[in-house]
Amino acid sequence: MHSHRPEPLRRYSRVAATLHWLIAALIAINVTLGFTAELFPDAWIRPAIDLHKSVGFTVLGLVLLRILWRLSHPPPPLPRSYPRLERIGAHAAHIALYGLILLLPISGWMHDSAFKDAAAHPLQIFWIIPWFRIGALAHLEPATKEVVHGQLFALHVWAGYALYALVALHILAALKHQFIDREPEFQRMRIGRPPAT
Repeated sequence: MHSHRPEPLRRYSRVAATLHWLIAALIAINVTLGFTAELFPDAWIRPAIDLHKSVGFTVLGLVLLRILWRLSHPPPPLPRSYPRLERIGAHAAHIALYGLILLLPISGWMHDSAFKDAAAHPLQIFWIIPWFRIGALAHLEPATKEVVHGQLFALHVWAGYALYALVALHILAALKHQFIDREPEFQRMRIGRPPAT
């Protein structure tokens, strides 16, 4: 068994790492709100749903920013020690993660736009910024709108479950690389000043 010289640590930029952890924290908040809103006292349910929507729009904005940053600032390459299959899996998982993180707020926005009582509940981000609903869905004929509203809710829920499963896989893979493969996986995504080279 031969030893290989350790590679230099290649970290994500501070902007990429900050966006990564901020999006992760906001998704965790929204998962919690999504699962627990109906357990709240009646007076809190509507504010909890409004907060869920606001956080969702924030995630949408941040993930678009994250994608633009990634396209203009290529991420550090994966360590050469990772097997080819794991590299392919990592890239595929990242594409799927971005797709689901986009689909989740967009499907929620579409679902809200087809809400029959939308007129009585103006859409505002954090109760401050007025936001618009998607006209093509908001102006559907009532019976159609009710069906579409239910279908979009199902899409939103299933996108959520798919994202939770993929995030769990992402975390398990990071733990494997960190603790079994002894690669500095968490250090690559740490926020802070890059080490002097």
